[in-house]
Amino acid sequence: MTIATPVKAGVSLDALLSARDNRAERQTGWLTHYRRTVISLTLVTPGVVKDSIRYRNTMGVALQACDQLLWQQRWRVLDRQVLWLPTGPEAMWCVDHDASEVKALSTLLEQTHPLGRLWDIDVICPQQGAIGRKALGREMRRCLLCDEPAHACSRSRQHSPEQVIACVEAMIDDWFARD
Repeated sequence: MTIATPVKAGVSLDALLSARDNRAERQTGWLTHYRRTVISLTLVTPGVVKDSIRYRNTMGVALQACDQLLWQQRWRVLDRQVLWLPTGPEAMWCVDHDASEVKALSTLLEQTHPLGRLWDIDVICPQQGAIGRKALGREMRRCLLCDEPAHACSRSRQHSPEQVIACVEAMIDDWFARD
């Protein structure tokens, strides 16, 4: 198996949109084939650089945390896929368990792990579609830099890209520098 060397180069908006479409196609394919809950994991990577050693290491921690959650819950994993793409790492699991409970525990993981804020864990039910935080009565994600809803800060460009990138990189560097 060949592993591509991560390059710290920017990706275009077209490439990001294409990656999102391809991910949605893979998710739909799994939902159709397995007819079970699908978990989709990507990273929050502001800016144009989506593939770097820093982000790959962060994804490694996310993969370990998600695998451990699935193992601890004794949920049967029907399939697992990890892709290391120029547009950023992606992972998917197909699990034979109720999507709402999977979403509740994956949201808890995002909220409690020191790097969890940088993980975007989507849970998709074959009957109901994507299970959002709102459906579970959970708060929306907060901005990395202030306490406002993340989507509001992002849309209004409340913070400069450099500020957000510096915050993300500091979170990652702090995690890997811990004793």
